[in-house]
Amino acid sequence: MRLYLINPANPLVSIHGNRSSYWNRYRVWKPLSLLVLAALTPPNWEVSILDENLGPVDYLSLPRPDLVGITAFTSQADRAYGLAAYFRHLGVPVVMGGIHATMCLDEALARVDAVVAGEAEEIWSQVLQDIQHGRLQRCYRGQPASMDAVPCARHDLLTTGYAFGAIQTSRGCPLNCSFCSVTAFNGARFRQRPIPAVVEEFWTIPEKRVLVVDDNLIGVTPAQIARAKELFRALATAGTGKEWICQASINIADDEELLDLAARAGCVGVFIGFESPAPAMRPQLGKKADLLTTRDLPAAVARIRHRNIMVVGSFILGLDEDTPGSGKRIVEAAKCYGVDNLNVLFLTPLPGTKLWKQFEAEGRIALQDFPQDWKYYTLTYPVGRYKHLPLSTAIAEMISCNKCFYSLPSIFSRVGHTLLERRNPVYTLASNLSSRKNHRLLSEAYADFQGTMGYLFAPERAPAPQIRHPATEV
Repeated sequence: MRLYLINPANPLVSIHGNRSSYWNRYRVWKPLSLLVLAALTPPNWEVSILDENLGPVDYLSLPRPDLVGITAFTSQADRAYGLAAYFRHLGVPVVMGGIHATMCLDEALARVDAVVAGEAEEIWSQVLQDIQHGRLQRCYRGQPASMDAVPCARHDLLTTGYAFGAIQTSRGCPLNCSFCSVTAFNGARFRQRPIPAVVEEFWTIPEKRVLVVDDNLIGVTPAQIARAKELFRALATAGTGKEWICQASINIADDEELLDLAARAGCVGVFIGFESPAPAMRPQLGKKADLLTTRDLPAAVARIRHRNIMVVGSFILGLDEDTPGSGKRIVEAAKCYGVDNLNVLFLTPLPGTKLWKQFEAEGRIALQDFPQDWKYYTLTYPVGRYKHLPLSTAIAEMISCNKCFYSLPSIFSRVGHTLLERRNPVYTLASNLSSRKNHRLLSEAYADFQGTMGYLFAPERAPAPQIRHPATEV
């Protein structure tokens, strides 16, 4: 039996179309969920993983599979449905899973043979058995998996083309930010894999650099932070030689021992969501606001960077209180905090989030010709109507923000400070040059976006509340 597991590309942001810059290889992430499913697939299946983000796949030259499995974030959904149509035309059954198919179940079921809604680990074996016995069901509902049941991913199936490997050590997030669908998909309970299993998997990753994909590696409670320390001690003792980056909340800077252990374990970078430079806007963020408003953020960033750990600061443009000049204020905050890299995203209503429900009720979702318009839901395109930022203004704020932060003088200044602080400048330089290239390409794309889609953002085109909802369930 032959199985293809496919990670679709998004033509608007696909890195393989931007090979003119060496630095863009640092923006290609492995499809870890597919590597885990491959590890759960019995040996009587011949498994191939096809990642379109590495480059175009010549499907015509490939042997006909017995089953195709596709995962997709929302921005990949339209391409995923195109792939499903191609293989179904050949008579090959297609199963789709991932966060978008879970949140937009009816939409996905209309275009594939079966959907795995929720986490797939504990239901995948049944899907394969049903295929072999000709009884494939339309919908399989996976429950939050026991982390003991998550195997080491099949890193041997994708060994080239990536600057970073990938691993997951925990799932679930109690913060439940209004714009994030992680809590809706993985739940609010923080679940951790056994530490020996994590260390064992680190050894199997071929890349020297690793992305830890946990939404918040350290957690927020004392018990969760104690577990993070235990994990870091185990990694430091194992001496895998890996350098890794992660996502964490700002409270990672509260504990000096935690930071020391993270550095000893190989941490070289941490992605932190600051979301807004204005405390008045943070209540929209939910529980995360408490973490941000009660800390001296420049001092917290300095403590992290003192361990030679790069800080990537993430902000959101388009919050309800954002006004013209918000882009400049974000740059000023990023420089004040002392972050090494800046990641600014448009406020995007994703299916399954509280923000989606709000924007839907207020008639503020501008792009809703689904599934075609899903490709714009990358977080780098505005897809909704912002209260005080018309489309042209929102895009101008984004362009000026990135142009200022990623000017060559600013980049070289940050790298210079890194050298003066006796920190390794490689990641700072690589991430800044990669971001500079990516945002220059996006700036060019925004002109076309405004020309073709701008009319949809006019206030008089705003639909009445309760527009059609793609996220209904059967």
